[in-house]
Amino acid sequence: MRALLLPWPQRLLLAIALGALAGWASQARLFWQQDEHVYDRLVGGWDYPPDDRLAIVAIDERSLQQLGQWPWPRGTHARLLDRLHEAGARRVALDLMFPEPDRKDASQDQELAAAIRRSGNVVLPVLAAAAGGDAVPEELLPVPVLASVARGLAHTDIEVDGDGVARGLYLKAGVGSAYWPALGLALSGGDGPVPGLGDPAPAAASPYQWRRDNYVRLRYAGPPGTFPQVSYIDVLEGRLPPGLLRDRLVIVGMTASGIAPRLLTPTSREYWMSGSEYQANVASMLLGGHVILPLRPPVQLGVVVLLVALCALGMTQRRLPPWLVAVVALALPLLLSAVLLRGFNLWFAPAAAIGGALLMLLAWGLWQMRYWRRQANRDPLTSLANRMRFEEALQLEYEAARRSGRPLSLALIDVDNFKHYNDTFGHHTGDLVLQQTARMIRELARRPRDLAARFGGDEFALVLPDTGSEGAIQLIDALVSRVRQAGIAVGKGRQARISVTIGLATVVPAADGVPAQLFRDADAALYQAKAAGRDGYRVAPPG
Repeated sequence: MRALLLPWPQRLLLAIALGALAGWASQARLFWQQDEHVYDRLVGGWDYPPDDRLAIVAIDERSLQQLGQWPWPRGTHARLLDRLHEAGARRVALDLMFPEPDRKDASQDQELAAAIRRSGNVVLPVLAAAAGGDAVPEELLPVPVLASVARGLAHTDIEVDGDGVARGLYLKAGVGSAYWPALGLALSGGDGPVPGLGDPAPAAASPYQWRRDNYVRLRYAGPPGTFPQVSYIDVLEGRLPPGLLRDRLVIVGMTASGIAPRLLTPTSREYWMSGSEYQANVASMLLGGHVILPLRPPVQLGVVVLLVALCALGMTQRRLPPWLVAVVALALPLLLSAVLLRGFNLWFAPAAAIGGALLMLLAWGLWQMRYWRRQANRDPLTSLANRMRFEEALQLEYEAARRSGRPLSLALIDVDNFKHYNDTFGHHTGDLVLQQTARMIRELARRPRDLAARFGGDEFALVLPDTGSEGAIQLIDALVSRVRQAGIAVGKGRQARISVTIGLATVVPAADGVPAQLFRDADAALYQAKAAGRDGYRVAPPG
């Protein structure tokens, strides 16, 4: 297989164009589904031991059966917080919304607020609610009596991709600016810099929009069920072993089917994950330093452009086989993505780079097919059309001339005394004679449909559509003169004379005419020219 050989400037332009196209596709996320498929494959089984300080107090089916229909009185949650405080829980994320006062019993809010104050370590959630029409989004905060005594407020905005899978999250979010930490971040108690990519929204975005910042990919500790869970009712009734929740980071949230939010994750497509376990994964990831950071957009763009440009340059050079370059170009983005992810917790989306390499491979394949087709119709020594191509072209042009009523001329050309060059100066010189003669014949076939061909050892042909006898005579007269003057070097300071003999025939095909007759007429004229002493031409009489 041949490389797609191009001059250096064209190679560079092709590399830049393909790289820029792939870079645009990467920034526009045209192949996001393919990227996420690769990501899921790489992280699906890449778990780690979860932080053993985390625990989930689950509002499960058994708790609902014993405590009755949801929602429960807020005093019930107050008693739970007291139990957790007595058990020595370090921090509690109460993943339950209290956006409105208790309209039936105002004392319930006071009771829950008192329990939150006694604990001193309770985080409450904030939720972004989409408003109807063109109205701005709202932040659903806990009622002031609860918010004022909480250790902190945190958003529970869960990022779900277009295919329904939760792979990442924004660690900060809020209306106007991203000031609320994610619930898992608040639970972990991290006081250092918050990792993640910057706010993707433009600087001029409305101050009333829900803004998100510090985007990270969530590395899950494992499939659903990884973190220890205890039933809400067991905690409430004190049925837990002493010390089980001491110094724990506790999330209280829904796990009962039909009520709890259900999420798909890369770790499992068979079992749903509750929102509480999602937040536990966030906290565990941050506590263990397992955050996955996507490459910053300029870096992602640069890597894609570089990989595709190198592929284009590699497939247009002559040293390495193109198939090897293609294999490396297709495998390298995947390998780089895996190495960066598993080795450095960085995510490089490889699909655009692979797409660019495939596009280059397609271009090379099309060029290869075109090359093979040309080779099948080309004489390897002179690069003129071969006999098969000559006969095909003559047939097509004859039929076209019949339909149009335009003349068609055919010139048959022989190199005079060609055997003499081989016998006297060697076959190399004979090849040079043929190549030089072919070059001068090719220069006469200037129009797109003109065809110069070599159909025998020292025999050439020139097919001239839409050319009458007078125009054809001018061309072959010029060819005879040029060949006669050219000569060829046969030794140091020595020149051998070259000459050609030509037979020319012109016809406007009749309804019953055939291309073979035109060929016979040109061949008869060639024979007459040879009989007359060579180094000249004869024109067949009009048919």
